[in-house]
Amino acid sequence: MSTHEIKVALVSGANTGVGFQIAKALAENGYKVYLGSRDLQKGELAVAKITGDVQAIQLDITDSDSVKAAVKIIEADHGYLTLLVNNAAISHAGKPGRTMEEVLGSQSASIAPLSELKEVWETNVFSTLAVTQSFLPLLKKSPAARIVTVSSALGSLGINSNPENPYRSSFDAVYGASKTALNGIFLSLAIELENTNIKVHLVSPGFTATALNNFQGTDTVEEGSVEPIRVALAEDLPNGSFTGPANFAGPDNILPW
Repeated sequence: MSTHEIKVALVSGANTGVGFQIAKALAENGYKVYLGSRDLQKGELAVAKITGDVQAIQLDITDSDSVKAAVKIIEADHGYLTLLVNNAAISHAGKPGRTMEEVLGSQSASIAPLSELKEVWETNVFSTLAVTQSFLPLLKKSPAARIVTVSSALGSLGINSNPENPYRSSFDAVYGASKTALNGIFLSLAIELENTNIKVHLVSPGFTATALNNFQGTDTVEEGSVEPIRVALAEDLPNGSFTGPANFAGPDNILPW
């Protein structure tokens, strides 16, 4: 068993992309990192590329048994959790191999299959909250804990209500609106926890080239990971923050809700 002097972090969806970069940065900064991956073997391959105290852990956020097992492992190893990074997400649940344009074209509110909308929201919204609820008891046992949830500027109603926003047409009912719902739920959680030992932050990587958009984003994974890494490592940000990269955000990288 360890003491609270060891900072313990769990990053979901961390075997690749932004999640991997966050896990790598945390390990390099002295955290004991649990690298969450739906496929444990892929997680172990990712761990082999990281220097530091990092351990692969099987975690499918849509599987309650998988989540419970992850909680038990970290509870047995440490008894608390310092940092939860909710990174796992999907952009669609339809036919694989489509371009980003094809996916977005099928996810407009007027034509989006409700079955696909429900499946994406099940992962991005409900399962992300379920994981957070499951780990709250361990977070409460840390003197100063944080929840960092990777969202998207695409979910900002303030940005998308502006006709001058060049990405406005990409605000779809399936993925984009799932991030809006995610923002609302985690802002609610931030308000609920504002007088506790736990801070809640939301962060957007920007338009990053990852599997979520068929690697068609304008920023590299390394570029898109800069702000999520900053937020994951920062311990003095105000509770309830929503930030993003400088080219999307205002002063102090703050994004409008």
